Amino acid sequence: MAGVYAIVADGPESLTWQQVPDVTPGPGEVLVEVAAAGVNRADLLQAAGRYPPPPGASETIGMEVSGTVVSAGPLAGRQVCALLAGGGYAQYVAVPEGQIMPLPDGVDLIGAAGLPEVACTVWSNLVMTAHLRAGQLLLVHGGASGVGSHAIQVARALGATVAVTAGTPEKLDQCRELGAEHTINYRDDDFVARMLELGGADVILDLMGAAYLDRNIDALAADGQLVIIGMQGGVKGELNIGKLIGKRTRVIGTALRGRPLDGPMGKADIVAATVGAVWPMIADGRVRPVIGATVPIQQAGEAHAMLTAGAVTGKVVLTV
Repeated sequence: MAGVYAIVADGPESLTWQQVPDVTPGPGEVLVEVAAAGVNRADLLQAAGRYPPPPGASETIGMEVSGTVVSAGPLAGRQVCALLAGGGYAQYVAVPEGQIMPLPDGVDLIGAAGLPEVACTVWSNLVMTAHLRAGQLLLVHGGASGVGSHAIQVARALGATVAVTAGTPEKLDQCRELGAEHTINYRDDDFVARMLELGGADVILDLMGAAYLDRNIDALAADGQLVIIGMQGGVKGELNIGKLIGKRTRVIGTALRGRPLDGPMGKADIVAATVGAVWPMIADGRVRPVIGATVPIQQAGEAHAMLTAGAVTGKVVLTV
C-alpha cells in the first residue's frame, strides 16, 4: 500500500493532509478504506494536545468512520461504519472486528460516518447505565450537539419525555423538530426552575461537567441520575453530599474511548447492543442521522472551527 495519507496534527491550528506510514491490521482487526469520518469534540482536544489516545491506539485523530472493508476475510468488500479509539482522519484505518457496525438500512456512507460515536454514547449511557424508560423525564444539555440530537430521538423512541438546553432560538427549534417537548435557552432561562416545574428530571445527560454540577443535582427528581459525559464547563466542582443523600441521587461519570474491547460494558458489548436496539429505530424512521455539515478531509481545520464556534446542529462529517 503506497502513498497512504492522513491528517497530521501539529497543533489545533495546524491540521495537514500528509503521507504517513502504511496501516496494517493486527490480529482480530480488519482494514477499512475510509469514505468519511465523523468529527467529535474529543478530536479538538486531541489536536490541542489535551486528550491523548489510549495506550496502543493510533496517534491519528478520529473516533468514527464509514467505509469499505478491504482486508481478506468474511467482511471483505462490505460497506460498514466503525467505532474507533483513534485513526479515523485517514485513508485507511485498522478496526477491531468487535467495533465494526453494518450500515443501517437507508443510510449512506456519509450519514453513517456520524453515527457510531453518538449512537454508542447515547445507548451505553441512557439505557445500559441509567436504564431510561418510558414515562421518565430526560434533560439533555447541548440538545443541538451531535450527541444531543441523537439522544432526543432515541429517548422519544423509548417513550421518554425530553427536555433540552441550547443557546439560540434556531437550535431550540431544531431540537423541537427532533422531538424535544421542553426547550430551554440557557442564556435566558433557568433550567433548574423549569425542571422542578415538571417534577424534576429522572435522568440528566450532561456534557458541561463542573459548571453545572450543583444545579444539575437541584434539577433532578428523587432517585434521579446525573450522567456526566463531558467537561466543557470545567473539571472540578463542589458537590453537596446532603443534596445527594436527600434525593437518593446517583452521579455517574463515563467515557467510551478508553474502554476495553471485551468484557462487561466493553466496546464490543456496547456496539452489539447499539446495533441491535438503535439500528431498527433508524430503519423504521424513528431515529435519523443529523449531519449539519460535510467538509473535505483536507479542510479538517475548518471543520474543527465549525464545532468550536457551535455553528452546526448535529454532526460535522469529513469526506475522504
